[in-house]
Formats: sequence, structure tokens, C-alpha cells
Amino acid sequence: MKRNRKIGMLLAVLVCVSLVAFGVNRYEERKERIKNSDEVILEVAAESVKTLSWECDTGSFAFHRDENGGWIYDADETFPVDGEKLGSLLKHFEAFGVSFVIENVEDWGQYGLDGPVCTICIETEETSYEILLGDYSAMDSERYVSIGDGNAYLVKNDPLDQFAIEISDVILHDEIPGLWEVTQLQFDRTEPMTVVYEEDSVDTYCAEDVYFVKEENASLPLDTANVNAYLSTIRNLNLQEYVTYNASEQDLISCGLDTPKLSVSVDYTVTDEESEEKRTETFVLNIGRDPAQEEEEEDADTAESAQSEEDITAYARVGESRIIYQITPEQYRKLLDMSYDTLRHQEMFWGDFSEMYQLDITLEGVSYTITSEMEDESRTYLYQNEEVEMAGIRSTIRGLEAQTFTDETPTQKEEISLTIYLDNENFPQVPIQLYRYDGKDCIAVVDGEPVALVERSCVVDLIEAVNAIVLE
Repeated sequence: MKRNRKIGMLLAVLVCVSLVAFGVNRYEERKERIKNSDEVILEVAAESVKTLSWECDTGSFAFHRDENGGWIYDADETFPVDGEKLGSLLKHFEAFGVSFVIENVEDWGQYGLDGPVCTICIETEETSYEILLGDYSAMDSERYVSIGDGNAYLVKNDPLDQFAIEISDVILHDEIPGLWEVTQLQFDRTEPMTVVYEEDSVDTYCAEDVYFVKEENASLPLDTANVNAYLSTIRNLNLQEYVTYNASEQDLISCGLDTPKLSVSVDYTVTDEESEEKRTETFVLNIGRDPAQEEEEEDADTAESAQSEEDITAYARVGESRIIYQITPEQYRKLLDMSYDTLRHQEMFWGDFSEMYQLDITLEGVSYTITSEMEDESRTYLYQNEEVEMAGIRSTIRGLEAQTFTDETPTQKEEISLTIYLDNENFPQVPIQLYRYDGKDCIAVVDGEPVALVERSCVVDLIEAVNAIVLE
């Protein structure tokens, strides 16, 4: 009896050892099927693809090519598809390389390929492909995929990084050009305004002035920095947040774009890279505001219930595009903040002081003259034949900036007057008179015309700079 029990126990141990050996053998056999690989498992030329579709957590999307090779969104043929974006998705499969191959898979579940996180379907004229994306291997930092050949793979570049997108990510947005070589701007608003580019103009004493407002009998110089800042606002709009990509007439009305608050038309020069020929193109930007919101604001008590700037709902549209974008209140404010007064020079004198060869000053009824001499292309200033330092006077003249522009005729005492004589045949002199207005401001009269209110403290600084020379 005891002998039989021992034999039974030995048999049981033998069976266990055999099972373990069998399991190890199977494990080794299975382990041998997993191997390193630098194989390229798919080579699909992007231009040969006729249809592309995929399904993942962000949605289901399907596209096909039209007769001209462009892409159409199956769910809505009016949707403007960014062909370059789809092309970048397809580039994954032009040389789809892997790092591991697992042959003759039986249990797809252990790789997450029985319920893939993304299914990508590609069709060419000759072949169709179904690419399944499974689990992400944290150990290898790569994703399991299947292409339907019975194997599972670990891929070097995870397609899900690019395919887990929204439909808004493949819209062909309106493009804002660089607007670097602008030749003309037209502002269509309550009071239309045209700005032209003109170098070496006879209508300014500053060589840096290249933009001018054209009026019937005048050409008025603008501050180049202010015009460039406005163009920069347009250039940096970054139109991405679209309201609709197929605007109807009602959409235009609802966004205030049937009669825009402002239309800006910019003519600019484009140079062909191959032929180097230049041509002029035009970019048009329309700005609107929610009319219902604006009407509500007009009906409200402006002291209590008017919409604040942060509450403004504003929109933009490029030319006749069917896409309407929402823009920020700050962008709206900057775009509408255009006029001759906002784009012009804010200084009363903005020329090059190196061209000033004489300065006449009248202060408290007494006249003073500062002259100059040229030596080795540098200018020395003299008062009563004594050399003087002009840095203080130059900086205080430059500090005479407009607080507000005005055409109001001065009625009070003249504080100080200047006549700046320039080596400039078009503008040999620039006369500036400063009159007291109130305790805070003075009226600046330039070339006989009232121009602006300037801070009286700046006028006082100028007087002190003059006294520092003439009284000394």
C-alpha cells in the first residue's frame, strides 16, 4: 500500500514536471516569434491614395479625391479641406517602419488589437489597406499595430499622435499674406481713407516717411511705425476659431458682416521666385460685430448696463470667403483704431535733427538764435558765438507729443515759439508755436495751423532747456 502511494506521488511529480517543461517549451517557442525588426511594412505613395478614412475617440472621418485631385469631405462636400494636412497624415505610410514583429498572433487582445483605439482605411486604384492601432506599450514607448497580415507590430512613430484630431484640424483656413511690400491701403468706413506708399516724397521733411494719406488737395505724411504696427495687427490675427465654414446670407447678417464695421483692402507686391517678376495682389479683410449685442448696448443705460470692451463679440471675414471667424475684443479694438489721427506722427516735429542748421526761439517776447557750423560732416551749434550742447533742447522738442488732436484756435498767452531751419529744399523751415490752454495742456500751432493739445509740463521742460542755454 505504501509502495503504491509512493509510486502515485512520483507519477504526480513527473506529470507536473512534464507540464512545466511543456509550458517552458511553449513559452520559448512563443518567445522566439517576437523579434527585433527594422522592416518597412507599408509603402503607400500619398499621391496614389484615392480615399482616406479613420475612426477613433475624436470621431469618424472619411475623405475622397475629386477629379482634379483635391480632397472632398464625405460628410459635407462644402467643407474646405486642407489637402496638405491630409498629405501629412498619409506620409506616415509612405515608409511605415516597425521595431518589433510578432508573427502568427493568436491572441490579439493582449495587444489591444481586438478592439483597436483607431482604425485607418486607405484605398488606392489597386489596393486597400486597413491599419489597426492597439495598445501603447509603456515599456517600449511604442504602439501595437496590425495591417491584416497575421502579424502584430510595434511601430517607431505612433500614427495616433496625428490621427486623434477634430474635423476643425483639417479645415483649409483663409491665409493672411505677409503684407511686407504694401503699396496701398484703403479703409472703407464711415469716412473712407486711402493710404499710399511713396518713397522720397516732397510732402514730408522726414526721409523715413513712406506712407501718406491722399486727400483732394494734400498728401499727409503718416508715422511709418504706426502703419507697420497696424499691418502687424492684421498679419498676426491667426484666424483659426471659425464660426461657420459655409456662411449663408443670414450668417453674414447675424455677424454684422453684411455691412461691415470696417473693410480694409491692402495692395501688396509679390515677387515670383522663379521668374523674379513682380505682381500686385490685394488682400481684403472685413470686420463685423454682433448687431444684436450692439443694439442692446445702444438701448442700455450707458452708465450702468453698456457692454464692456471685454464683452464685445466680433468677427472677421477674408474677402468673399465663406468662412467666418471670431476675433478677440482686443483685436477688434486695434483693427477699428485706424484714422489719420491714430496713424499720423504724434510728435510736433519728427524730422532729423542733423538737418537743423538754425533754431530761432521767442520766449517772453525776447528772441534768441542758435546757429551752427559744419566740420567733418558733424554740426556744432553756437549761441552768441559760443558752442552749446543741444541734447536737452532736442529731447524736449521731441517730447512735444499730441494728447489729442484739435483745430481749436488758441486764445491765451503764447508760452514759447520755435522756428526750426532745415537743410531740406521742400521744407526749409518748420515753425512751432505753443499757447497756454489750461493748467494741464497747451495748444500747439504748427506752420500756422492749430494741431494738438500737448502737455504743459513738456512745454515747461522745453522752456527750461532753452533757459539753460540762453541765460547761462
